[in-house]
Amino acid sequence: MNQNIKNTASSDDEIDLSKLLGHLIDGKWIIVACTLLFAVVGVAFAILATPIYKADALIQVEQKEGGMSSLLGEGASGLFATDSSASTEIELIRSRMVLGQTVDKFNLTTVASPDYFPLVGKGLARLTGDQNQIAISRFEIPQDYQQQPFHLTVDAPRQYSLYNSDDELVLKGQVGKAAINNDFHLFVTELTADQGDSFTVSKMSRLRAIKAIQDELSVSERGKQTGILTLSYQGEDKALIEKVLSDIAQNYFMQNVKRDAAEAEKSLEFLKGHLPGVKAELTTAENKLNKFRQENDSVDLSLEAKASLDTMLSVEKQLNELTFKESELAQKFTKEHPAYLALLDKRQTLLGEKKRVEAQTQKLPKTQREILRMTRDVEVNQAIYVQLLNKVQELNIMKASTVGNVRIIDDAQTFELPVKPKKPLIAVIATLLGGMIGVGVVLLKAAFHRGVENPDDVEAIGLPVYASVPLSETQQEIEKKRQKKALHTAGESLLASANPADLSIEALRGLRTSLHFAMMEASNNILMFSGPSPGIGKSFVSANMAGVLAKSGQRVLVIDADMRKGFLHQQFSKKADNGLSDYLAGKLDIDGVVQKQVLENLDVMTRGQVPPNPSELLMHPRFKELLDWASAHYDIVIIDTPPVLAVTDAAIVGAHAGTTLLVGRFSVNPIKEIEVTKQRFEQAGVNVKGFVLNGVVRKAASTYGGNYGYYNYSYQ
Repeated sequence: MNQNIKNTASSDDEIDLSKLLGHLIDGKWIIVACTLLFAVVGVAFAILATPIYKADALIQVEQKEGGMSSLLGEGASGLFATDSSASTEIELIRSRMVLGQTVDKFNLTTVASPDYFPLVGKGLARLTGDQNQIAISRFEIPQDYQQQPFHLTVDAPRQYSLYNSDDELVLKGQVGKAAINNDFHLFVTELTADQGDSFTVSKMSRLRAIKAIQDELSVSERGKQTGILTLSYQGEDKALIEKVLSDIAQNYFMQNVKRDAAEAEKSLEFLKGHLPGVKAELTTAENKLNKFRQENDSVDLSLEAKASLDTMLSVEKQLNELTFKESELAQKFTKEHPAYLALLDKRQTLLGEKKRVEAQTQKLPKTQREILRMTRDVEVNQAIYVQLLNKVQELNIMKASTVGNVRIIDDAQTFELPVKPKKPLIAVIATLLGGMIGVGVVLLKAAFHRGVENPDDVEAIGLPVYASVPLSETQQEIEKKRQKKALHTAGESLLASANPADLSIEALRGLRTSLHFAMMEASNNILMFSGPSPGIGKSFVSANMAGVLAKSGQRVLVIDADMRKGFLHQQFSKKADNGLSDYLAGKLDIDGVVQKQVLENLDVMTRGQVPPNPSELLMHPRFKELLDWASAHYDIVIIDTPPVLAVTDAAIVGAHAGTTLLVGRFSVNPIKEIEVTKQRFEQAGVNVKGFVLNGVVRKAASTYGGNYGYYNYSYQ
């Protein structure tokens, strides 16, 4: 038993691919419709969408050192290196400093666009060549009106009116002339539109305008560490995006040149600021030396003193160089770094050498010592002064010849063809999306559909299926004619008489055979048809079953027991008056309510006038008397009842019927609803003999899923 449970569970978890394929085949028209719909929408969008163009430019950022780094030599080059990585230059290009100049130059804070019909108006205007254009060089409004849209209406050729968001007139103006009204300033340089056309004009903040450029501007390095930057900018106006991108590249180039020139300028100012002081110190040192020589009768230095002087000058020069190197290392390393420690050791060595030389000079005569000291001061100051003069000249040359480390390789140009939208791709994606949505709708519909389609499901709840009645196209045509009131006789309106070879009638003949054996054990010859819900074809099955039985030679009486909404009379092109309700109410006798020989061997009793208490009338003794009389005078009595889940009439009638059959609609009644209907009858003491599945449609889901359908074996 456990093994059976496992097998059942595993079979329930399996996905029936053949049945899924059947659902897709059944819903092929939904899939085709969705695919076509999305394909048309995709193609329309691709055609009507505003084309987006792209302009690009190429910039090279060279690696070079400038300014003081070249003047101070290799030792201090790290202090003034100007090499920049590509990411740094990209951020400079996208900075507000560069883009803000472009925003100001082209007045990009003013946004003006023509008013078209929503969604398709702009695209249609572009396709027909009837596009409105406007160019505004100046638009100033009070701070309170920022971010509010204005409407500009063309009053006449080259004349316009500007309205605020409340449709209040702000100002009137003329193309080519400045229009001023209080704090509102507007200058329209170009206007191409017909009288009555309108534009939406708004003023955004400078920061938002820069952000808008940043969103459309793309800057990337071509290759890795090449220093070649590719700039691209997208927009609707081919000429404008080319101008904007060209201006961005030029602004970046100029700021780079100005930055290098500014470095040289600051260095020059620093050096010029120190020259007077160095010159004054040199002059003072020279005057002291000359005065001392005059006072001491021009004493000359001995060979020993000259050697000490040369050594002292060399040590001072090396100490000055170490000072520059220490400044460089201080920016890169801490004092505990080996390179820094080596520099400090060398300085201590030089300072020791300086003290040794100074101690040696102390042994010289006093006059020699003074001459040596003063001469040393003169030589040192003179060397510094000459070096500064040389640097000033070099900086002047550098400042005049500064070109920066950036050059524009390719100027901005716009591609002729738009980069967006990609029309073929959009059409393909829309078509595929439509197909997928169509498949999803079909599968979702199948997943939520609970109507019974397989007779095996009905038999699984213990209810034998006596017949599967296929949906009849002839019956559908009869229904259309009935609505047009084009049917006048029972022979025309009853399918069993109008088209005896129809597949539905063949199925009812099979039901007749099954009933022959099923009713042998019944308590009487009364057959009741009921069902769970209205609109499932109970009256169709009752009427045509009566017609099939009548054609076999049996005398049949059909009773419409649905006194609320019964329309069995329509199956025979009769009126509902003078029927069952009139007999049960005592208004007419049996002969007055039975319509004789509607067809050969077939009599009909309609529902009669709609009573206020149908259930109570069915419980009246007259109803049993009627059934006893009918059972005695006819070979078979067929009763059509209302749905048992809606009212209790069917359960009352079922107590008098020897055989009860349920009718269900294919793909309409869920199996749970049929099961509840069966239980409702059993609770009332009515034994349901079997089930008739009506309106069966041949579906691929049923065919591929292994369910059986019906065979087309009719004759003309």
